[in-house]
Amino acid sequence: MKKVLMKGNEAIALAAIKGGCEAFFGYPITPQNELPEYLAKYMRANNKVFLQAESEVAAINMVYGASAAGKRVLTSSSSPGIALKQEGISYLVGSELPSVIINVMRAGPGLGGIQPAQSDYNQITRGGGNGDYHILAYAPENLQETVDLVQKAFLKADYYRNPVIVAVDGLIGQMMEPVTISESVVEPIEKPWAADGKKGGEKRVVNSLYLDPYELEKHNLRLNEKYQEMKEKETLYEQIDCEDAEIILVAYGTMARICRSAIELLREENIKAGLIRPITLWPFPFQAFQEISPTVKGFLTCEMSLGQMVDDVSHAVSGKIPVAFYGRSGGVVPEPIEIVTAAKKLLSEVEL
Repeated sequence: MKKVLMKGNEAIALAAIKGGCEAFFGYPITPQNELPEYLAKYMRANNKVFLQAESEVAAINMVYGASAAGKRVLTSSSSPGIALKQEGISYLVGSELPSVIINVMRAGPGLGGIQPAQSDYNQITRGGGNGDYHILAYAPENLQETVDLVQKAFLKADYYRNPVIVAVDGLIGQMMEPVTISESVVEPIEKPWAADGKKGGEKRVVNSLYLDPYELEKHNLRLNEKYQEMKEKETLYEQIDCEDAEIILVAYGTMARICRSAIELLREENIKAGLIRPITLWPFPFQAFQEISPTVKGFLTCEMSLGQMVDDVSHAVSGKIPVAFYGRSGGVVPEPIEIVTAAKKLLSEVEL
């Protein structure tokens, strides 16, 4: 394996190919267009399926069909497109169909703008479709972590028979960084449940419709057992300089990169700052907040949104320590000095 300088969206596409992706269905939208453009060339060259659907709604239903037939399937889009896919995502979960969904987030609401943002947090973590369901959701910070998690996502989707989302913002999709991607391809696994038309054996039906409420409740409870297993086994986070911190920043993705620089600036001024970085947005790493030092006086949640992760941070802290928020929206990417100023303000308030 060797390091290669790649653009984010193209690196994600290559990681999907190496992760054993057999079919892609999507529809173009900025700022993720380089991803399907890359796949359009390489999927067909490797005897895989690439299809640009007529809409996002059509694409997610094609994902349903291909996954039901036992294929390892990918779709990608950006925020408004992911919104259109929500009904189909709920169907995928209800039918226990694995798939990987890439969301290269842009600013909203509505069509918003094409600049990077993190305003899809609630959509991702609360389930944008109908019913009681969850999907494992990764939020990488850099391009190497992104390609690693994309390949991991295919394995986890197959293991849990559930969609997995990898959420990056437009900055990660458009940036260039050196990445190392495995030269070997992860082979797809056997799926004895798949409705693949093979002769012999029992009849295979893929379905999310249960007209008997007791049967549906039984189905939902069984799905919930998977969600509990995800919470126990799949929660990922990173703690940085938290051992002696008096203030802890909480951020993910691109905002976490900015917060790393803010921590350095704060420590240069003898303000001991740390960072908790959720790597999985769902399950949220509540346990990370149980391991903090007694020196912590406050938490500052930093987001490229108007504060969608604050509720989870407040829940994790349970009112024991003040939680404040700093964020920018509309595609504005904050400077580290803005975080420094907000951190100083929080400290001055809690020390009064």
